[in-house]
Amino acid sequence: MKRELFEKLIKWKNSPGRKPLIIRGARQVGKTWLMKEFGRTNYDQTIYLNFEKNKRLGNLFTDGFEIKRVITALQAESGFTINPENTLLIFDEIQSVPEAITSLKYFYEDGPQYHIIAAGSLLGMAIHSNVSFPVGKVAFMDLHPLTYPEFLDALNENPLIEILQTCDWRLITAYKSGYIERLRQYYYVGGMPEAVLRFSENNNFREVRDIQKQILESYEHDFSKHAPAAIVPRIRMLWNSIPSQLAKENRKFIYGLVREGSRAKDYELALSWLIDCGQVSQVCRITKPGIPLKAYEDRGAFKLFMVDIGLLSAMTDIDSNTLLEGNTIFTEFKGSLTEQYVFQQIISAGKFPVYYWSSERSTAEVDFVIQHENNFIPVEVKAEENLKAKSLKVFTDTFTPALSVRTSMSDFRIKDQFMNLPLYAISIIEKALGQGAESGEQGAGRTTA
Repeated sequence: MKRELFEKLIKWKNSPGRKPLIIRGARQVGKTWLMKEFGRTNYDQTIYLNFEKNKRLGNLFTDGFEIKRVITALQAESGFTINPENTLLIFDEIQSVPEAITSLKYFYEDGPQYHIIAAGSLLGMAIHSNVSFPVGKVAFMDLHPLTYPEFLDALNENPLIEILQTCDWRLITAYKSGYIERLRQYYYVGGMPEAVLRFSENNNFREVRDIQKQILESYEHDFSKHAPAAIVPRIRMLWNSIPSQLAKENRKFIYGLVREGSRAKDYELALSWLIDCGQVSQVCRITKPGIPLKAYEDRGAFKLFMVDIGLLSAMTDIDSNTLLEGNTIFTEFKGSLTEQYVFQQIISAGKFPVYYWSSERSTAEVDFVIQHENNFIPVEVKAEENLKAKSLKVFTDTFTPALSVRTSMSDFRIKDQFMNLPLYAISIIEKALGQGAESGEQGAGRTTA
C-alpha cells in the first residue's frame, strides 16, 4: 500500500545534510513495513536490525561508540558488507538498547555517509527517561495510521484521489456519493494498515473488527509489560475513559470522569505515558488566537484523541450497519467520530499546529484552531449537512480571522469569509485555504459553487 511519507523519505535520502532519521509512531501503524519497503525500492541493500528481538545487539556499544568498530560488528552480525553509498541501515525497536539511541549522535558526527533510519513503538517513553538523547543530531518524521486518501488508494480508488487533488469542486461534487460511501467505511475500518489490508482483500467488516480488537489487546499488554507497575491501573482507566470523554457535548477532558474525585496530579504520569507512546494526542485550548498559537496555550484545558478512528469505533463496539446506514441511535457519538476523523487528517499532514478555542465561560467552543502560514484558521466540525455554527460565528465576530472553515457533508462553498469544506476533502485543506485566500482577494461576498 502507498504511504504519503515515502516522498519525504526520498528527500531525506538525497539531502546533503542528511542526519540519522527517527520515525515516530504508535505500535502497528506500519513503521517497520515502511522502512523495509523504502530500503527495498531505493537501495541496493537493506540491513534490518531489531534491537528488541536480538539481544546480542546490545553488546555493540559496550566498548564505546567508535563508528568503524560498530560497523565491523554490524557486518559480522548481518553477514553483509556495508557500503555506505547503497546500504540502508534500519535500527528497529531502538528504545530497547538506550546506547543505540546515543550512537546516532556519533553516526552523525563521525559517520555521516551512512544512511540510518531508526524506529520504536515505545521510543517516546525512552526519550523522556534517562537516555542520553542526541539532541540536534537526528531528524524526525511522524507516521500515523493511513489517511482517508491513503485508504482510497488501498481500495484502488485512484480516480477519486486524482479528482480530489484537482480542487475542481464541480467535478468533486459530481462524485460525492462515492466519497461519502468510502468515508463511512473509513469511520469503521480506520487507518491501521493490517485492518485496511484485510478490508481491501475481502470487504469483511467482522474480520476488520477482530483485527482492531487484537490491536487494542496488544496496547493493553504494553501497559502491563512496559509501564511502571504503579501507574498501570491509572493508564487503563484513563485509556478506557476516552470514548465517554469524546461523547460529551463539551469534549474537554475531565479527570473526574475517569474516576470520581480524581484530580490532574493523579493521572499526569499515566497521561504522559500514553502520549509518549503515540496512543493518544493532546489538543490544548487557546485563550485567544494569535501567532504563534502556542503562546496562547492553556495546558490546563485539553481534549484527547485516539491514534485511530477505527480503534475508537472498536472500543465503542459500533457495528457496521449502525455506522453505514446512519442509524439514529448513533447520532450523538457520530459527532465524536467525525471530530476524531478531522483531527486525524489534519495532524497527519504534519503542517499545522492544532488547538481548540472556548470562551472563558464555555458558552462557545470551536473544535479546532490551526496555524496556517501567518494566519489562524478556526475549523468547526459538523457530522452531517448542518451548516449552523453559532460558536464559529462568535469566534469570527470576535477575532475576525481571514477565513473560517466549516467542514460537513455539505458541498464546497465560499461566502464572505466562511468556507464549507466537505468532510471527505479535509485532507486537502491546505489547497482549499489557498483558494479561500484567492477568493478574498477577488472580492468579499462571492459564492463559489
